Amino acid sequence: MRRTTTAIAAVGLLFALAACQDTITTEPSKSSAAEAPAKSSAPAAEPEPPKAKVAKVGDTISLKGNEDGEKVDAVLKKWVTDAKPADDFSEPQPGTKWVAAQFELTNTGSTPYADSPSNGAQVADGDGQRFQATFAEITAGPAMTSSAKVPPGEKALGWIVFEVPKASKISTVQFALNSGFAEQTGQWAVS
Repeated sequence: MRRTTTAIAAVGLLFALAACQDTITTEPSKSSAAEAPAKSSAPAAEPEPPKAKVAKVGDTISLKGNEDGEKVDAVLKKWVTDAKPADDFSEPQPGTKWVAAQFELTNTGSTPYADSPSNGAQVADGDGQRFQATFAEITAGPAMTSSAKVPPGEKALGWIVFEVPKASKISTVQFALNSGFAEQTGQWAVS
């Protein structure tokens, strides 16, 4: 009986794990600029299939966390390709530079959003190299809090800094809840 119960539990866990799928969302839920349809005097041609929208700076992506009621509207507000240190004591390592993303995270869920946002952020260059956040203060503005506790309806705003090789051209910024362990990740194009 004990082996049967263990086997049933193991099969149930296997199905639960198979049902979990990570997704990367690149389509904005809210865009920074309204897109007006183009007017044409040319004869009507076959309609083109709609192009997939790609989130860019200023766009909002709605993200869900791992717990019931965790939901955040994440906006990549600004992007800086050559971030400057805010003091005379910090600087990027030789051969590297700092890039930075300013995020606005609005808790649209029903429970508090508690996280270390920089843990869930990364950037990628055109070669596919990915870089995690680093702790740095920059002249562009205040850093994102390392311990966000945001009630429903409130926001967290701040800069997340990344140290990358000087030759890297960053093409995308990603953000996910739960220190990057949420199944849903938002992605913005920055090149």
